[in-house]
Amino acid sequence: MRHRSLIILTTVLTTGALTLTACGSRDDNSKGSSDSGGKTTVVIGVDAPLTGSLSALGQGIKNSVDLAAKTANKNNEVPGIEFKIEALDDQAVPASGQANATKLVGTKEVLGAVGPLNSGVAQSMQGVFEKADLAQVSPANTNPALSQGDDWAKGKGQRVFKTYFRTCATDIVQGKFAAQYLFNDAKKKKVYVVDDKQTYGAGLASIFSKEFARLGGKVVGTDHVTVKETDFSSTADKVKSSGADSVYYGGQYPEGGLLSDQIKKTGAKIPTMGGDGIYDPAFISASGEANDGDYATSIGYPVQALPTAKQFIADYEAEKYKDPYAAYGGYSYDAGWAIIQAVKAVVADNDGKLPEDARAKVTEAMAKVSFDGVTGKVSFDEFGDTTNKQLTVYEVQKGAWKDVKSATFED
Repeated sequence: MRHRSLIILTTVLTTGALTLTACGSRDDNSKGSSDSGGKTTVVIGVDAPLTGSLSALGQGIKNSVDLAAKTANKNNEVPGIEFKIEALDDQAVPASGQANATKLVGTKEVLGAVGPLNSGVAQSMQGVFEKADLAQVSPANTNPALSQGDDWAKGKGQRVFKTYFRTCATDIVQGKFAAQYLFNDAKKKKVYVVDDKQTYGAGLASIFSKEFARLGGKVVGTDHVTVKETDFSSTADKVKSSGADSVYYGGQYPEGGLLSDQIKKTGAKIPTMGGDGIYDPAFISASGEANDGDYATSIGYPVQALPTAKQFIADYEAEKYKDPYAAYGGYSYDAGWAIIQAVKAVVADNDGKLPEDARAKVTEAMAKVSFDGVTGKVSFDEFGDTTNKQLTVYEVQKGAWKDVKSATFED
């Protein structure tokens, strides 16, 4: 693993954090609405949690890919091709994700898929897509093993699935970024680390812990919680008695918000920090205790702060989707647009039509995709990981997430 240095681009962004609406509403355009008019139909699959506690994020993913397809059709981005989407609900459950992957593979018009949200779900889907030569682009998976294999931490990263790509930075940089902020900027030296035992949460917590210790901080204790449980009082008591001046939580916002609340109720008035999994208003609303001072890191910069995102935001609002684009909207649009650009390259190389082995050709073309997207420059490295490694720290201030520092990692 090559060393990554941190380059600070900005310290405080003036715009606020994204506002997510945790609702389960649906749009009726999951498969697109345009008449192909004699054109060849290409379907972009979408897999995300469209119902359940993470539906606010899933709906934003789906809508943003739908917008990419509509924009491509409106602009005649690929002559002779009409894009549609097929969105499937995985409910953040690996078995459902695998079933959805099988369904998408079985639909011949599907030439690429965007998703999923959860790294654990992605693990169940990768093999299915690989066997079918179907390109998969996640806007939200952050676990490094998905692209670099289980030995990535030993410096032995190896591409496992040639069909897997992502437009978001991995936990290699997110975990280190969080540790550096908590130690250097927040001046915390004794942290208690908790995770939810899931692929994303445990992996992120491990990377954070190693970097925090490397910086000179001390991990004064560790514990685990179970997803969908609500009583974390025993963990909260351990945190209180440990003398920790901070908590790092690897997991999602439903449990993270309750954990922060119950820690503060013990009298331990210390901040809880987590990754993009807790960056949601529901983390704040889950706490009966004021949790100003809690932190979260999230991939990328606040979309509203990016000049490159102005058109995306305007177009999204014009479509009047029932749910906001949420934390991963820009990355989802770019993931969909990457598939569109790969299809464009394949069609151009085959006299204006799709070849018989279109899926394999699209996967090959994905490795060479490069364009200026909503979130900045979009391209992929030798592992299929994004070359655009932007992150932001958010802090709860007056009951809302506010961005306080943004940075980018470079090789």
